[in-house]
Amino acid sequence: MKKQRRWFKAVIDYLIYLIVRVLFCTVQSLSLQTGHRFARAAAFVFTDIIPVRQKLLYQNLNIAFPDLSDTDRHRLIRAMWEHLFLMGVEVALARRHIRDVNWQEHINLIGAEPLLDLLNQDRPLIIVTGHFGNFEIGGFALGVLTYPSHTVARTLDNPYLNQFIKDFRESTGQYLIAKKGGAGDIIRVLENNGLIAFLTDQAASRKDCKVNFFGKPAQTFKAIAVTAIQFQTPIVVCYSLRRKDSSGRFMPMHFDVHINGVLDMKKLPADIQNVTDITQWYTQKLEEGIRRSPDQYWWIHNRWKR
Repeated sequence: MKKQRRWFKAVIDYLIYLIVRVLFCTVQSLSLQTGHRFARAAAFVFTDIIPVRQKLLYQNLNIAFPDLSDTDRHRLIRAMWEHLFLMGVEVALARRHIRDVNWQEHINLIGAEPLLDLLNQDRPLIIVTGHFGNFEIGGFALGVLTYPSHTVARTLDNPYLNQFIKDFRESTGQYLIAKKGGAGDIIRVLENNGLIAFLTDQAASRKDCKVNFFGKPAQTFKAIAVTAIQFQTPIVVCYSLRRKDSSGRFMPMHFDVHINGVLDMKKLPADIQNVTDITQWYTQKLEEGIRRSPDQYWWIHNRWKR
């Protein structure tokens, strides 16, 4: 029976993988403008035709922006879905549009001097970001700039899909470390003065830190702060926001990479002295960015579920 279940799961996983590959190849065959039109249409479907996770979306936005009207929340939710689908289009087409000879036409670095200075020092470095903006482009941009990065990510349950995404990410200069069981790899990278990026905005366990996120306590992973203290590693908060035109519409494949804060473990300020303080610091820095562009954040996460 167990053998049959494993065989059945393997078949289903492979079929899902094939569907994703077909969709990916289809998107790669489209122009950027056509892909954007598809993203807008899909956002309309997910918001107005078959609302997806609408209850959770309204709950999260009620916590983060209690003064928004229902009309504004609805508009924000549709923009979020457009952003998510457009992000997939951009990831599929990024290598066609962004290269080492023209990256400045697509990516604008804002406040990047402290980050570039740290990248050129013989020290390990931790980059903190979230499911905000097109975070895949951040790692892609570092690869284009010849700064290889390691990203800690959860291994997908579907092994075929996990390998496909892993191969694609690593082809752009990002190297993946499994979130579960990857402690040894993280230590190895930092001991060799490497760069590691963490996505920090998902709900953590009760054993982790409880810090404020949009004014409400949220369980947040403490491992980043613990690791930074252990290796005396600077933490840099970054996010890649898609630009908008004069009418407020998304501009595909045009990004502003913001460096919103640097915290050096060797020069901690008086009001930041422990793991919880550090975790609250980078959580607050990420929140500042989300407040600037809430339509580019993944409100579909159950951030306050604990």
